[in-house]
Amino acid sequence: MVTGGGKIKFEPFTEDTVIEEVIHDPAFGDFGRLLFPVNFSLPGSLTLREVSSSRVYLWYSHIFTEKTLDILNQLKAWSLEGRRIFFPIYTEKEMGKNPAKRDTGLFFFPGEPGREFGIMNAGGAFYYVGAMQDSFPHALEVSRSGCNGFALIYRPDEPYEDLARAIAFIHDHADELQVKAEGYSLWGGSAGARMAAVLGNRNYLRALTGRKDIPQAVAVIMQYTGYSAVSEKDAPVYACVGSRDGIANWRVMERRLKMLNAMGIPTEFHVYEGLGHGFGLGTGTRAEGWIKDAEAFWKNQIMAGAGRK
Repeated sequence: MVTGGGKIKFEPFTEDTVIEEVIHDPAFGDFGRLLFPVNFSLPGSLTLREVSSSRVYLWYSHIFTEKTLDILNQLKAWSLEGRRIFFPIYTEKEMGKNPAKRDTGLFFFPGEPGREFGIMNAGGAFYYVGAMQDSFPHALEVSRSGCNGFALIYRPDEPYEDLARAIAFIHDHADELQVKAEGYSLWGGSAGARMAAVLGNRNYLRALTGRKDIPQAVAVIMQYTGYSAVSEKDAPVYACVGSRDGIANWRVMERRLKMLNAMGIPTEFHVYEGLGHGFGLGTGTRAEGWIKDAEAFWKNQIMAGAGRK
């Protein structure tokens, strides 16, 4: 609907809105399809209530329609205000040569201009990108706390290449995006946590970006993953997991952080009794509020000094 002044009137999505309507909403241009998993076909007739389910977001739990609506309505509102909320990370020429690269990009959750940013990487077992549960909510929370959040939509078969490109893209466009190039963090859950850990390593960052001018992340925020590699070049790590996670054993995560800590790398670890895999923000669980702890850890690392080049 268009108002008399020529501006599009904001009409919020509801739990009965079907995803086809969201995908084709003018506020989302030609990238609306990337709001939902593109690696398997979802019926356009699914409502937002129906899509907010573990039946769709495999391996995830504690999924709430209210949060789906919060995310989509906030992105829509920003877009109608004139904010750019999506950025391709590859050039048109690159996407022309490799059409799969069209299924990538950064959703931008703006915070205060000039503040640090975090890149959120959803899991999905490198089968699909579970952004609605595992990166969009985190980016929105970080945004509301004042920092800038980016949620990466990546190719499950080329996740590290896409994250490396995303880091380089934000670094090169920091002024345009109004974000601080230094002091950034990398976040991830499950498979996405592996991505964050790998690109949080200074040597891998240089190798995968092919550059030495991009500073290392000051913090890696990880949820429920069995990643066990350790290196003196790793970034400081905050990690959390449930004690009943049948996919990522909490002892593996604890052991890795103890090894990093022994190397003098700052760490913080939380295990939540009785909680399983894929709890996202942990709303309504023992883990609720963990993201504030993670943000405090990130802030402490910023105060300790920006990432090393």
